[in-house]
Amino acid sequence: MTPPDDLPDSAFEQVRPAYGTGSLAEIMPSVAAVLGVPATADVLGLRESLDGVDRVAVLLVDGMGSYQLPLLPGLDGLAARTLTSGFPSTTPVSLVTLGTGVPPGQHGVLGFTSRMPDGRILNHIHWNDDPPPARWQPVPTVFERAVAAGVACTQVTRPEFEGTGLTVSAYRGAAFVGASTLDEKAAGILGALRAGPGIVYGYHGDLDRAGHEDGVASPAWTAAAREVERLVAMLVDGLPPRSALLVTADHGQLNVPPTTRLDVSAIEGLAAVAGEPRVRYLHVAPGAQEDVQAAAASLFGSSALVLSRTEALEVFGPVADRNLGRIGDVVIVCLDRVVALASAYEPPSVGRLVAYHGSVTAAEMTVPLLSSVRGSQ
Repeated sequence: MTPPDDLPDSAFEQVRPAYGTGSLAEIMPSVAAVLGVPATADVLGLRESLDGVDRVAVLLVDGMGSYQLPLLPGLDGLAARTLTSGFPSTTPVSLVTLGTGVPPGQHGVLGFTSRMPDGRILNHIHWNDDPPPARWQPVPTVFERAVAAGVACTQVTRPEFEGTGLTVSAYRGAAFVGASTLDEKAAGILGALRAGPGIVYGYHGDLDRAGHEDGVASPAWTAAAREVERLVAMLVDGLPPRSALLVTADHGQLNVPPTTRLDVSAIEGLAAVAGEPRVRYLHVAPGAQEDVQAAAASLFGSSALVLSRTEALEVFGPVADRNLGRIGDVVIVCLDRVVALASAYEPPSVGRLVAYHGSVTAAEMTVPLLSSVRGSQ
């Protein structure tokens, strides 16, 4: 049974990515600008609230969208504002957007999976060195730019993520600290802050996992939310002088009942399927564009936007030529509580999840930016 996540009607309104003004892409450049990294801009206006700070920790809580925040009352004491993710609103896209400080169209990580030029499908989560990360994602990270300017950078995340394609694409330049448990993550982040001025990035993924497996607001998700509150409390209590903690997320989530899961596999004319259930990339056989797009529009009706690649481009930000082919010839953007499964192209486990994300609804696209500052005393 799908647990109720009690989302209001506003959670299903469409939200455009706020590239250049208030998206994930502006967080790290704004932090870097406050700490004196050349050629970076404090677009988010952090300087006033971070006056006197010379070290900043940014903690990303996977899956903690703005519409999930009311279910984490332990975070109420932090100053809060709302940003958007990039598009699609999914983990690999958001992590690289955060780390590079540019929209997805520029860095090229454009979905959970993408079709490579040779026809293979790249899963950005299960990715090592094929293709080489710096070739697939060549945009320098904010961490590289900061280190080149003499600002120390550290990343604190699970040990098994060291050296993966996604880690290299998003955070290269930052020294790696492996941490599995909550206590280890808090110790790693606080230890790096106490070591001296600089930027510290931390990642916590358990809330997202609980949502996918059991649903937002399920008992397992609620237990994971209490752990997030505990981690943030440890960090706030342990902040050394002249430091700040920023807490954000890569996306929100929404629960999808079994009755609204449509499968694109039977559409004729498909050459490959990539993306993810809330944003599908259909790569079509030569001459099949119109037929595939019409079949997808008929299947989904008003429950999705069915767009050509050209029609979809603007939500990615400016798209570099090298990245155009990573977007499907037809793009399905699901609305409401609907997903586009692709049972013939991906593992059955994808269709057994409870909560999903990736699309343009406010529940998925809006993320918080929370802050706590400890001054010089």
